Amino acid sequence: MSKVICGCLWWVGMMFGAMAHATSVVFLNPGMSTETFWVSYAQFMQAAAKDLGLDLRVRYSERDPQNTLQQAREALQGPQSPDYLVLVNEQYIAPQILRMAQGSQVKLLIVNNALTPDQVQLLDAGKYPNWMGSITANDEEGGYLMLKELLRQHGPVPAGTTLDLLAFSGAKNTPTAQAREQGLQRALREHPEVHLRQLVYGEWNRQRAFDQATLMFKRYPQATLVWSANDEMALGAMQALNGSGRTPGKEVLFSAINSSPDVLQARLQGRISALVAGHFTVGGWAMVLLHDDARGVGIQDPGERERQVKLFQLIDEPQAQRLLDKRGHEGDGVNFRELSAQGKPAAYQYPFSLQMLLK
Repeated sequence: MSKVICGCLWWVGMMFGAMAHATSVVFLNPGMSTETFWVSYAQFMQAAAKDLGLDLRVRYSERDPQNTLQQAREALQGPQSPDYLVLVNEQYIAPQILRMAQGSQVKLLIVNNALTPDQVQLLDAGKYPNWMGSITANDEEGGYLMLKELLRQHGPVPAGTTLDLLAFSGAKNTPTAQAREQGLQRALREHPEVHLRQLVYGEWNRQRAFDQATLMFKRYPQATLVWSANDEMALGAMQALNGSGRTPGKEVLFSAINSSPDVLQARLQGRISALVAGHFTVGGWAMVLLHDDARGVGIQDPGERERQVKLFQLIDEPQAQRLLDKRGHEGDGVNFRELSAQGKPAAYQYPFSLQMLLK
């Protein structure tokens, strides 16, 4: 056999060996496979995984927690379990999966919705050595920033008068929604001139928020501010306002979280006055942590289990256009390998931020 053929066989063998030993990750996506936020979230994760050489598989629950539990069971107890399982504490489901993972060699990382303090206390983290902790965005600050920006754009309120506010939170049993509500409440404490007329749970859904807002605008015709914990609910509420003859961005100011094409266009058109975004990148940054952990770098100290990253920021019109231009290719231009802690000083801090996409 010639040296050339031998060399080719050796190279092919090396490639197959590398593929066979690629670190494998399963992400239990709690959203719909047609849901803009969770699809873009998974796309950013895939871009990071590809750059880092990780084998990532995404499974959608279609908003059914029972599907998530079944998918977790298949990943943890099936014949080809992954090295890592990434999950979201949507509907408080994480503890069940952690208990399911006991005795497994699979490592678990929670993203976006961390365990609640009560869950942590009840679980006894020491019983779950393969639980790596969580990485989340600063949701409380996101909720706070929205109302502060709405008030900045509204301008001064004459002494002795008040502003009526309507609020749309997400799913009640979701830590993310609760944290954003806490941010709203913090801003309200700073501004007693704002009167929260009603807060409802829109379940992150545009149609549900439309139905709720149709009634609320009739009940509170003087409302001038609308706070929404995501883009879909804000867009539904704006649609309801259009039916009342008033104009979003003029008579009534709206806020939203997320960076879907629809809400970015609304920001560019002035229909959304306060837009906050950034947390769709959490899964991508999680891939960097898993890449490092697989190489013995990163999350070692139990005190580092809970990572909260300051990802939320207000999005102005140029930034909205930039995000819109990059739609579907948000990971392009991000060198995820360069973010690794490998070879970095002991004091190295991961520089995760939305600015890495906006530069």
